[in-house]
Amino acid sequence: MKTLSDPRFLVIYSAVVTIAFAVTLLCGFATTRNATFDILTVHRIDFVEPDGTPRLIISNRESFPGAYTRKKEYPRPDRRDAAGMLFVNDDGSEMGGLIFSGLKEKDGTIQNHAHLSFDQYEQDQIFAIDSGREDQETFSAIRIGERGDYPIQEAYDAKLRIDKLPKEQQEKEWKKFFATHSGDANRIYLGRSPDKSASLRIKDSDGRDRLVLRVNADGVAVVQFLDGNGKVTNEITAAK
Repeated sequence: MKTLSDPRFLVIYSAVVTIAFAVTLLCGFATTRNATFDILTVHRIDFVEPDGTPRLIISNRESFPGAYTRKKEYPRPDRRDAAGMLFVNDDGSEMGGLIFSGLKEKDGTIQNHAHLSFDQYEQDQIFAIDSGREDQETFSAIRIGERGDYPIQEAYDAKLRIDKLPKEQQEKEWKKFFATHSGDANRIYLGRSPDKSASLRIKDSDGRDRLVLRVNADGVAVVQFLDGNGKVTNEITAAK
């Protein structure tokens, strides 16, 4: 009886019981294939394949993941200050996502954004839906683009390197990078602009407007044809 009342024995006994309870609880969760919860409160959920490959991540703003390439997570060149979902392909590389944020700043201005996009294989987005408000200016758009045939990891590495250079050298270095990494361009824009116009803009492989169908804020409809320098070569309005 003296041994049972020894403080050291009680500490050891308590530890063993706690560990046994924890193991039992974890084993119970591990063997449960179906469960029902009324409310589940989490900061982040990672959906993974049996081999650990991430496939879908749902997260709050603070825990939002970095960029995934071949199952490895890298810091984002520009942190996403938003909550949402990240889509990951079979190889463990990012392939798009859904993010959203909205708040009223201390000065009373409103910032509200939502973004859904899908990426080219191991590249940046080629299809995106955006909507937002920046104070009194609102916009919504669908954008379709194309990306060069190079891994986006090379752009990440370039940004990390170029950001460390003096500001006056950065533009020159980016020009050198894109001289050997071509093919990125916005091709189609369909949306409502902050100036309250609505337009469809079809662009060439360099991302320059070549055909614009627009209805201005005053209701005037315009069709424009442009050359490679952005000059309007022909314009059709409702009056013609």
